[in-house]
Amino acid sequence: MATGRDKYARQSLGGSLQARIKQARVLMVGAGGIGCELLKNLVLTGFGEIHIVDLDTIDLSNLNRQFLFRNEHIKKPKALVAKESAGRFNPNVHIEAYHDNIKDDKFNVAWFKTFGIVFNALDNLEARRHVNKMCLGADVPLIESGTTGFLGQVQAIRKGKSQCYDCTPKDAPKSFPVCTIRSTPTQPIHCIVWAKSYLFTEIFGTSEDDAPELDHSEDSENQKEIGNLRKESQALKRIRETMGSAEFPRLVFDKVFKEDIDRLRSMEDMWKNKTPPVALDYDALSQEALGVGSAVAQKDQLEWTPAENFAVFLDSIRRLSDRLEETRVNVDTRNSPPILTFDKDDVDTLDFVAASANLRSTVFGIDRRSKFDIKQMAGNIIPAIATTNAMTASLCVLQSFKVLREELSKAKMVFLAPNGTERRLTTEALSPPNPECAVCSVAQTTLEVDISRATLNDLVEGLLRLQLGYGEEFSVNMDNMILYDPEEDINLSKTFTELGLKNDSSIVIIDDADEDAKVNLVLNISAKELAKDDKPIHLPDRIRIPAKPVKAKLAAPDTNGHKRPFVNGVSKGSSNGATNGVLNGSRKRTADEAGLETELIKKKGKVAAAPDDNADDDIVLVEDSSNGAIFIDDD
Repeated sequence: MATGRDKYARQSLGGSLQARIKQARVLMVGAGGIGCELLKNLVLTGFGEIHIVDLDTIDLSNLNRQFLFRNEHIKKPKALVAKESAGRFNPNVHIEAYHDNIKDDKFNVAWFKTFGIVFNALDNLEARRHVNKMCLGADVPLIESGTTGFLGQVQAIRKGKSQCYDCTPKDAPKSFPVCTIRSTPTQPIHCIVWAKSYLFTEIFGTSEDDAPELDHSEDSENQKEIGNLRKESQALKRIRETMGSAEFPRLVFDKVFKEDIDRLRSMEDMWKNKTPPVALDYDALSQEALGVGSAVAQKDQLEWTPAENFAVFLDSIRRLSDRLEETRVNVDTRNSPPILTFDKDDVDTLDFVAASANLRSTVFGIDRRSKFDIKQMAGNIIPAIATTNAMTASLCVLQSFKVLREELSKAKMVFLAPNGTERRLTTEALSPPNPECAVCSVAQTTLEVDISRATLNDLVEGLLRLQLGYGEEFSVNMDNMILYDPEEDINLSKTFTELGLKNDSSIVIIDDADEDAKVNLVLNISAKELAKDDKPIHLPDRIRIPAKPVKAKLAAPDTNGHKRPFVNGVSKGSSNGATNGVLNGSRKRTADEAGLETELIKKKGKVAAAPDDNADDDIVLVEDSSNGAIFIDDD
C-alpha cells in the first residue's frame, strides 16, 4: 500500500499515470520565470528524472519572480541554482543541470531521443525553433509555453499529429526607416537600434543590409539616405580590416561619431527646424576618461557620463575584437568570415551596444539610458507577472499528463487572457500539422557516412539520384549555404570533411522539380568508419519521401466567429517567445527557407518580390535578429 507522498499522488493521478510519471525522463529548457515555476511543479508532481538546460546567470532583476533564486545567487548559473533549490522539495527526484546553450552540438538528436517529453520555458525565438526541430527529429513530444504580462498560452506538439512551433506563419518584422535611424534619431530607442542593428553588425557581424529592423526600401523616404549608407558601410568594412591593431578603436570612433556627424551637419536644410548634432572629439574624451576603470560597466543601474560611456566603448570593442580573432583562429568557418551576434545576456556585446547608443544619444542631444534600461529595450524585455508564469507552468504539467497517457486527442491549446478585471482560460483542439510547413512537413532520416572518404558526388549521384530517385532539379543545403544545385557543382569532388560536415551535422535536400516534387528531406549525419569495400554512404533505414502537397490556402482558426491572433504559434502575447502572425491564408517562409530561396533566386535569375514600404517612424518596439518580433518577459 502506498504511503506518504506516493499515497496522495496515486489518489490524485491514478496508479497508472503516477507510475509513468515516476519513470519519466524529462527535459526542461530554460530556468527563468516560467522555468522556476515549472521545475517546482515537476518536482512536486514526482517526475522521476529531470534535466535542465539554461545558458543564463541570475540577475538582480530576476529575484522578484524567479523564486528559486536569492540575493546570494546573483551571477551564478540559473540551471545549477535551480537544481539545488528545487531538489529540496522532493529528494526522490533525480535532477541534472547544464549551464550550457541548448544549441550546443552535444545536445544532438540522439540525446533528445533519450527523453520521454520536453518542456520549453525559453525566452527567444531562435532557441524555441531549434528545440522544436530537435524534438521533431527525435520524435519526442514537446510542451511549448509562453507569457507576456497577463497573457499566456500552452501548446502540446507531437510530430505528425499536431502543429509544430513553425506551422503557424510569423509576422514580418517591423522596421525603422533608415533615414530616422541613420540621420535623425529623436528617441533613445532609435540610438539603440542603430548601435545593435547597424554599428555592431557592420563591425562584428554581417552586413547591415541583413538587419531586419532597418527599412531599406528605396522607394520609401529612405531613398536619399541609401546611397550614403552604402558608402559608409564600405568605409566601415575597410576599417574592420584593421581590427586587432592599436588604432582600430579610434578609427571606428572617429568614423561614426565625428566624420559621419560632420557630414550630417553639412546638410543645412535638414537642421532648419531641428537642433543639429554635435560631433565628439576622441582626444577630449580620452582626457575626461582618465581614471575611469572598466568596473564602471558593472554599474548597470546608473546613467553613465559621456566619459564613462567612452571608456566602456573602448574596453568593449577591444574585448569583442579579441573574441573575433580567437574565433578566426580556433573555429573552422570554411569560406565564411567569423562573426559575432548580439545577445542581451552577453556582457561584451551588451556593453558595446549600451556605450555606443549612449554616445550617439549625446551627439543628438537625446537622453542617455542606463545599461539595465538598454538591455530591456534591446532585448525587447516586457515586465513579467509572476502569477501568469505560475498559472502557465501549471497548465504545462496538466497538458503533459495527457501526453503521457498517450491521449493526445484530449490535449488542448490553452490560452490565458484577461477579461476586464477577471482572468479567463480558453481552449482549442490541437490543429493538425500544416502540410506546407517547411519544418515538420519534411522527411527525416539518419545517414551513416564515412566522412573522410565520402564525397558530395557520392551523395548526389549514388544516393539521391540512384537510390532515392531524384531528378535533375534539386539542391543540397547546409545552414543556409547551397552545397550543390544544377548550376553549383564545384563541390562535388570534395569530401564531407572538407565541406565541414561532421557527426550530427544536418543537410537538407530541396526538390525543385516542376511536377511531383518531393517534400524537403533532412539527412542527419552519423559519422562512421565504414569498411573499405563498402560504399562510403549508407542509408540504414528505408525511407518514403512523400510528394509536396498541392498548395492550398489555409483558413485562419475561428473562435466563436472571431479570428484568433497567434503568439509562439498559439495565441497573441508571449513573453517567453515570439509573436507569430495571424494565420491569414498565405504561407510565410521560415528564415532558413527564405535564405535558401534567396540564393536560388540569385543563381537562377528570378526576380525577388519588392520589399514592403510600410514603415512606422514612431515604432518603439525592438525586434530580434530572427524572423518575427520577440517578446521576452524574462532575462
